[in-house]
Amino acid sequence: MTDVVVVESPAKAKTINKYLGDNFIVLASFGHVRDLPPKDGSVRPDENFAMDWQTDERGAKQIATIAKAVKSASTLYLATDPDREGEAISWHVRAALEEKNLLRGKNVQRITFNEITKSAVQTAMANPRALDQPLIDAYMARRALDYLVGFTLSPVLWRKLPGSRSAGRVQSVALRLICEREAEIEIFKSREYWSVTGGFATPRNAAFSARLTHLDGRKLDQFDLDNEEKAHAARDLVARSAFTVRSVERKKARRNPPAPFTTSTLQQEASRKIGMSAQSTMRAAQQLYEGVDLGGETVGLITYMRTDGVTMAAEAVHAIRDMITSSYGPPYLPEKPRVYTSKAKNAQEAHEAIRPTDVTRTPESMARHLSGEQMRLYELIWKRAVASQMQSAELDQVVVDLSDSTNRSVLRANGSIIAFDGFLKLYSEGRDDTKSDEDEGRVLPAMSEGDALSIRGVEADQHFTQPPPRFSEASLVKRMEEIGIGRPSTYASILTVLRDRNYVRLDARRFIPEDRGRLVTAFLTSFFERYVDTDFTATLEEQLDDISDGRADWHDIMAAFWRDFSAAVAQTKDLKISDVIDALDEDLGSHFFPTREDGGDPRQCTACGTGRLGLRLGKFGAFIGCSNYPGCQFTPSSGR
Repeated sequence: MTDVVVVESPAKAKTINKYLGDNFIVLASFGHVRDLPPKDGSVRPDENFAMDWQTDERGAKQIATIAKAVKSASTLYLATDPDREGEAISWHVRAALEEKNLLRGKNVQRITFNEITKSAVQTAMANPRALDQPLIDAYMARRALDYLVGFTLSPVLWRKLPGSRSAGRVQSVALRLICEREAEIEIFKSREYWSVTGGFATPRNAAFSARLTHLDGRKLDQFDLDNEEKAHAARDLVARSAFTVRSVERKKARRNPPAPFTTSTLQQEASRKIGMSAQSTMRAAQQLYEGVDLGGETVGLITYMRTDGVTMAAEAVHAIRDMITSSYGPPYLPEKPRVYTSKAKNAQEAHEAIRPTDVTRTPESMARHLSGEQMRLYELIWKRAVASQMQSAELDQVVVDLSDSTNRSVLRANGSIIAFDGFLKLYSEGRDDTKSDEDEGRVLPAMSEGDALSIRGVEADQHFTQPPPRFSEASLVKRMEEIGIGRPSTYASILTVLRDRNYVRLDARRFIPEDRGRLVTAFLTSFFERYVDTDFTATLEEQLDDISDGRADWHDIMAAFWRDFSAAVAQTKDLKISDVIDALDEDLGSHFFPTREDGGDPRQCTACGTGRLGLRLGKFGAFIGCSNYPGCQFTPSSGR
């Protein structure tokens, strides 16, 4: 008699079957075998949130295959992924088989493993458990929330804002972040400022540069030199002065390595360093997790890639420390293993970080077995995991202040050198939009207090403040994680859905909201502000975590949500489309009608000269039209 093991993918099934041998049949569910039917009434709040489940053609085929194998088995092992979604898939498989009365007298066990290696699978088989009901309840709550928001809010959108698509619970919040950033950019007013930089030489004729920091005895703020006249006056003062070294400050600094990857940080770093989208990153990570062919044997190269934990198994840490000693030498190994804790909101620390399953499988040795994307991602994961256990980097930082004889003007030179590279020998983090290290790696010549300096030239440079940058995939994922919306498994799909609905587009790897996306966001913030509020959405995530930890009942959470949400929807029943258009016209006026350079009315119709341009609504959606319609049929797109 052979026992049955159910996993999610056929690639995983094939690998695990090799590990377990002929006494087991390993079958794939191909993900979820059941889902809520995409129609109204699949979740019934009036019946304590009872749900109807539907098996599609593919799911029915897989259930039939599993059912056939289970008939002659004594034990069914549910071995889907070790997260909330994996627990739900196992629950669906069990429920579908129970409906067929196939589990009477059968032993049903749940097993999980964080990596697809022979030892991990065998250890899991030796330590089965029951299905985790709180995790399943949290899945039920999340699924009910998403369904009720989508199937209740989307029809309101379709009726009140023709041309719009559906509204998702978390996607709408992510879209709001993108739209609000765009609004910040549109209203941003650039300000002029200047900097003064002098070139100097030491008594030994070594050259360096320094920037003006104090003028007329006080520290310069960013906008103190806000025009050419002031900047040139400061430049000329520096140029005709004699400078000496007023102070030399030296200090040592340590830089610690970053933690091993979570799903979020992997997506961010893959975007910054190797230009991979969140979707491509997760696809390649899935392949590395499920296993690649290493000379006839399929082996999982990384641990489970949907996680927000930053801890690593003790045996993995010991193996990495051995690798550091043998490959880089004892100076690169800290005295004790490094221990990390997650800074992410609502992180589930029980999950391991993403790491190589066997650190001795170096990227170089794996290169011939991997595709280009797989290789780049594996190298990133391997280096980050190893670097996380390496010694800190040590930097020698120098700050030199120069002053004239009257201390009327003071300039500063900064520099640093890496005294010991530590983890930087292997890995350095990619830079985001907010980081700038222009002085890092800049070596200043030897100087002492009182040294007289010669001037090699002084320049005044004009600058303008820049608006906040548009979100990239990396920075948007980072922001969602910071405020606690979404989950590691959802980030890639959220970004994909926004693009598929034509709410946003990617330009130069930056998100730009389409007008359709701006309209939807304006509608939701005008009439459903609470449900696209980041704090409210983050609080819901915390409540889902309470459910998964057994601290809250999912029916109670749903009842409280539905009471307020259904009331908010009911308030829009008598909402006129004209009211909607007026609200959107006011909200998006500065976007559609930006200030004219000639100071004229930005809403004046350029065709008839007397009409007022405003937001109008047609059967195909919103458009800009003239108040004199139908006499004047001008729209910006028509040009007449």
